[in-house]
Amino acid sequence: MKIPEILKQAGQSGRTRFAFEILPPLKGDGAGPIYRSIDELREFDPAYVNITCHRETLRQSIRSDGSADIHLERRRPGTVGIAAAIERKYGISAVPHLICAGESKYSIEDQLIDMDFLGLENLLVLRGDALPGETGFRPAENGWLHAVDLVRQVMAMNQGILTGSEAGKPATHHTCFAVGVAGYPETHAEATSPEDDIAHLKAKVDAGAEYIVTQLFYDNGKFFDFTARCRAAGIGVPIIPGIKPLTKFNQLKKLPETFACSIPRELEREVTAHQADERAVRQIGIEWCTAQCRELIAAGIPVLHFFPNGHPADILPVARELF
Repeated sequence: MKIPEILKQAGQSGRTRFAFEILPPLKGDGAGPIYRSIDELREFDPAYVNITCHRETLRQSIRSDGSADIHLERRRPGTVGIAAAIERKYGISAVPHLICAGESKYSIEDQLIDMDFLGLENLLVLRGDALPGETGFRPAENGWLHAVDLVRQVMAMNQGILTGSEAGKPATHHTCFAVGVAGYPETHAEATSPEDDIAHLKAKVDAGAEYIVTQLFYDNGKFFDFTARCRAAGIGVPIIPGIKPLTKFNQLKKLPETFACSIPRELEREVTAHQADERAVRQIGIEWCTAQCRELIAAGIPVLHFFPNGHPADILPVARELF
């Protein structure tokens, strides 16, 4: 089922649904750990499962003759294959991520054709990150600089318009992808202002995106304010909150650095006061997350989107309490 329809049904039922994100396995690993993660969370009737996409990284190794072998390598390939396997094995809607980073518009087109052949109907479209060491994001040759360009490419394929060598050929098949995009309650790190950030988000929606999944946050006030600013700007699509429990003391520093989110002072004080007790820190984070989710559910949010980042045990206590 397409995500917009899932969101619509959840809204009409008045029942907030549970959804979560998984990482593809590391290269060389099998799908077993992925299936075990889903098995742990399946009891909560997930509305959908997102599968992240990871760009290539620069890898260097030394050959036996002492020379260097430097090449680009994906550590976590398999996004499309895992998405198709999940739908086939579990009958749960799978949402592969599609990124600009490291891809040309031609390779993206081939990915979309594969997804269409596999029966995948949903996408989360993202720009992706710069390579380590780069001062800013650089598109691949013949690639896209912004996620809005990628949304436009997907929408063109939905109309039977190709980008690659067959461009201009009369369409015999139209894809039918439903597209979600990312939003940033605390403003994207590269945006010049909150207003600029909302304008870029609106451009993605105007291009055809049908729902928004937010970056993680720990202050619901920031989410509600972000939603109000989106509505004032004319963005009417569903906005799904991204949720991740804080479960370790070092995340007080790591999460803001990685995700450009702030940690409320009350949560920071409580975690800091118990930093020597790992179990206490984890419990504090889970209780904070549970309270966050209760408020979001009371506000009528149709789906809560969790980021376990490879650790489903971190969200199990929250899901058991609420779903």
